Amino acid sequence: MEFLNIIETISQVLVIGFGFFLVFKFISSFKLVPNQFAYIVERLGNYRKTLGPGFHALIPFLDKVVYRQDLREETIEVEPQECFTKDNVKVEVDGVIYLSVTDAVNASYGVTNYRNAAIQLSQTTTRSVIGLMDLDETFEERAFMSKEVVKVLAEMELPWGMKVHRYEIKNIIPPRTVQNAMERQMTAERDRRAEIAKSEGIKGSKVNDAEGIRAEIINISEAEMQKRINEAEGLAHEIEALAESTAISIEKVADALSQPMGTEAMRLRLAAKYLGKLNGLAREENDIILPKDISNYDKVMEGLSLKELEIKSTKK
Repeated sequence: MEFLNIIETISQVLVIGFGFFLVFKFISSFKLVPNQFAYIVERLGNYRKTLGPGFHALIPFLDKVVYRQDLREETIEVEPQECFTKDNVKVEVDGVIYLSVTDAVNASYGVTNYRNAAIQLSQTTTRSVIGLMDLDETFEERAFMSKEVVKVLAEMELPWGMKVHRYEIKNIIPPRTVQNAMERQMTAERDRRAEIAKSEGIKGSKVNDAEGIRAEIINISEAEMQKRINEAEGLAHEIEALAESTAISIEKVADALSQPMGTEAMRLRLAAKYLGKLNGLAREENDIILPKDISNYDKVMEGLSLKELEIKSTKK
């Protein structure tokens, strides 16, 4: 009896377990696919259909979700690899691939692992492109290398069910010895540019100084010329004014002589000045040259021709 009870208990446990299993399989046959995902369903080992976003019911024990493909754009790191340039310099290159699944079926069945396949193809393409360039060109032609990698990967978009949006090279690392040589070269180039800039600065300073001196000389010469012009104009005006005043004074003297008793007044004026001058002739510091008969005042007055002026004025 005890043996039969044990068998009955075991059978009940198996039935309950099988019941739970059936319930689990029934529940798991309902699939809720998130947005931007695609589920690949197989029935008895053969491709059945692709489930898009939403709620789906499958046949238990027959249908099975074997692949879950993420349709969003993803970033895949390309591990560093050693490459040789055209001038036989070994460099280490890594990068980043940006791709997304466009055909979930081909991404599942067209290639074993489309991510790894894209990485391997990008690495081999990078090695081929770098092998056609010198070291200096590799630093300048990153965009060209990235474009070539994307071009090669684009040929596999249809069979692999994915699309490569872009490929970016992150680092190009040459050996330490080459880095040291490049640093020395850059240091020498910076020193050369500094010397050129310094010499250009000195040259510019000298040019500016020369231009300043030239401008100063021009300004001084123009100022001197203007000064002389002003002085000449002032002297001309002075001479003109003196001539005009002299002419006026002569006219006035002539008018005065033409007046009655004008000649006598002139004689008295000249006599007074004459006597005043004679007063200072006795000084020791004076060296003078005098006429032979200085005491004869009448002859001196006759030399001034005042009578002739008087006759002319009378005629007028």
